[in-house]
Amino acid sequence: MVKRYDVITVGGATEDITFYVDGYYLLDNNQNASGNKLLAFDYGTKVNVTKTYMTFGGGAANAAVCLASLGLKTAGLITYGSDERGTRILANIKKRGVAPDLLKKIRGEMSGFSFIVIGSKNEHVAFSHRAANARLNITETDLANLKKTDWIFLTSMAGAWKSDLNKIFSLPKEIKIAWNPGELQLKAGYQELSKYLQRVNVLTFNKDEAIDLILTHPDHNNKPYEFLADVKNLLQTIKSWGPAIVVITNNEKGADAYDGINYYHQPVVSAKVKADTTGLGDAFGASFIAGLHLYGNDIKKSLHLAAANAASVLGQQGAQNGLLTAKDLPTVGSRK
Repeated sequence: MVKRYDVITVGGATEDITFYVDGYYLLDNNQNASGNKLLAFDYGTKVNVTKTYMTFGGGAANAAVCLASLGLKTAGLITYGSDERGTRILANIKKRGVAPDLLKKIRGEMSGFSFIVIGSKNEHVAFSHRAANARLNITETDLANLKKTDWIFLTSMAGAWKSDLNKIFSLPKEIKIAWNPGELQLKAGYQELSKYLQRVNVLTFNKDEAIDLILTHPDHNNKPYEFLADVKNLLQTIKSWGPAIVVITNNEKGADAYDGINYYHQPVVSAKVKADTTGLGDAFGASFIAGLHLYGNDIKKSLHLAAANAASVLGQQGAQNGLLTAKDLPTVGSRK
C-alpha cells in the first residue's frame, strides 16, 4: 500500500503568549524526586514584564511543523476552535507546509492557549488551557487516515485520551508509533501505560519525565536518588517494559538512547544564542523520527540531527521558529 504521509502527528495546537519577567526567585523543591525547581514571585506585587511575544505551539503542531520543515510529508490530527485564535492556528499550520486534511474545527469551542513565563536565565513555566485540544475523539474516519502513514507521532493528549490511545494502538503493527507522553499520561502512570509500551517503536522523554514514570511502578517507587540519577538505569528500566527504542534528553548533558543492544550518547550541539527553551523537546523528538526516516534507522545520525535542530530552535523565539529545513540537511553533520 502506497502511504500518503510519512508522519501524522496527534495531539494539540496552541497560540502562545510569552512574557519575559524579572523580580522572581528560583527555589529548590525538596518535595520533587526529579529535582525540579520552583519559579516564585512575591505575593500581591506587580511583576515587571521586560518583553512579550506571540507565537504558536502545542506538541502535535510543533512536531508537524518541524517534520514538514525537514521535507517529510506530514499531517496533523489536531483540533482547534471556532474563534479567531483557531483561524490563526489553521493559517500557520498551512503556511508551514503541514497538510491540513486531518485538522478538526470544533464549533463553539475556544482554541488551545498557553501563557508562558520566562525568567532572565530562560527558566520557564507554562500555563495551558487545553480547550479544543481536549475534544479530539478519534473516529473511524481518523483511524482509516492513520493507516495511510509510515509513522504516527503521539504527543500530549487530553480529553478522552485513554479511548483515543486504545484505538491508535489497535492499528496494524506495520505503522510505526513514536510517543512523547504528556502530563496526563505520565500522571496515569505505569499501570495505565504498560499495555501500550510493547507496541511503541520510539519512546521519548526528558529525564524528569522518565523518573516520574519509573516512580509510578510498584517495584520502583522507592528507588534511591543514586539509581534515578544514572540515565543508563532509566533507559534499561523503561526499555524492559517493551518499547523498541528509548530516548531520554537531559538539558545541557545532551541526550541518550538505548535499543536493547547499544547505548548512544549525543552531546548538546552549541547554540550561538539561547533565546527560548520552549518546544525544544518537540523539536528533538520530531527530528529524531525524521532522522530514522531519512537515514535508514541510523540512531546515531538521528540523535545528531535532533540535537542540531533543538539548538537551532533555541536560538529563536517560539517553539516553531529557527527550525532546520531540508536544505540544511547536508550540513547537519558538521554542527557541533
